[in-house]
Amino acid sequence: MIAQENKAKLNFDNTEIAFKNKSDKDLERAYWLFKMVANSTLIKIGTPITNFSLRIGLPIQGIIRNTIYKQFCGGETIRGCADSIQELGKGNVTTILDYSVEGEESEENFDATCQEILSTVAYAKQNPLISFCVFKPTGVGRFDLLAKIDAKETLNLEETAEYRRLLNRCDQICKACYEAGIRVLIDAEHSWIQDTIDDIARDMMEKYNKQNAIVYNTYQLYRHDKLASLKADFAYAEVQNFHIGAKIVRGAYMEIERERATEKEYPSPIQPTKEASDIDYNQAILFCLDHIDRIGLMAGTHNDASCLLLAEEMDKRHIPHNHPNVFFAQLLGMSDNLSFNLGASNYNVAKYMPYGPVKSVMPYLFRRAQENSSAKGQTGRELSLIIKEKKRRSTTK
Repeated sequence: MIAQENKAKLNFDNTEIAFKNKSDKDLERAYWLFKMVANSTLIKIGTPITNFSLRIGLPIQGIIRNTIYKQFCGGETIRGCADSIQELGKGNVTTILDYSVEGEESEENFDATCQEILSTVAYAKQNPLISFCVFKPTGVGRFDLLAKIDAKETLNLEETAEYRRLLNRCDQICKACYEAGIRVLIDAEHSWIQDTIDDIARDMMEKYNKQNAIVYNTYQLYRHDKLASLKADFAYAEVQNFHIGAKIVRGAYMEIERERATEKEYPSPIQPTKEASDIDYNQAILFCLDHIDRIGLMAGTHNDASCLLLAEEMDKRHIPHNHPNVFFAQLLGMSDNLSFNLGASNYNVAKYMPYGPVKSVMPYLFRRAQENSSAKGQTGRELSLIIKEKKRRSTTK
């Protein structure tokens, strides 16, 4: 009975709640942006042209800032995200500040990124609307170094010292979050560096998650081995007496993973079908709820069915909507129908809010546009909801 009442209350098609903080102008911009993103040919052509224009200094940053950047990013600096953080907060949605500068490979840049993430921790400590901090291991260390470790290759003295610096940066961030009482997400990456990242995340959880989940590892359930990894990590945590932080996602590198597996002639780590990913994703949610006193769960998903499953299961198990160990999460600029309707029902919800200088964040934005252009269902869903809200507003004026 409780689950049925919750199902009636949670209406992900309620666009009035979903777009309450969007002006007519915001809606119109989002409509044309998603129309553009739906055109995969335009995205393929536009990406190299935009890259070239930025490289030679053509004055296009203003156009980018007022279109795709405005939709998917919070601001160019931490302080510049303040208004966006407040807007989300009005809808009972918190923020995950995500410094999204990518592609830097020098030790100087790794140190600078680490310091920037530490600044997000300090800012989060003063702002209750920020529920998590986050970092990518390749933001604070070299990708090829992680790949070499994953491949069990011997490091030379210089590489060993480099790896120690990477580990020290990860520890600095996790320690700062532990001392500030702020949760931190360690993002997942490509499979050929993920074992090393998992080892780092497990060590950080064992060190800082003695009382509760502060450090969260990310489990990509479009991989066929990750449900087992989650269960193995939990079994280890039980023996060693610490809590698990688990961000559950489907995944973000499917095409690259399959192409590399084919090229290098090894079995693909990706699930054989989307249905298999969905099954494992939902099983991971249920497993976390089975052990909610020892697992901090973040369900990172834009999937209506998975969100509804988690919400209904919480009610079935009499878990309060605002239980500190359960969060829903979506990306800024997408799936507002999920985020704000969940927030309106008092669930813990967070939005990933990328930020950074326009030019430096472009790799992230290009990836986001490409992912949306290949996910026709998601883009079509966004457009249909925007159209529905525009019609609703036109009839109520």
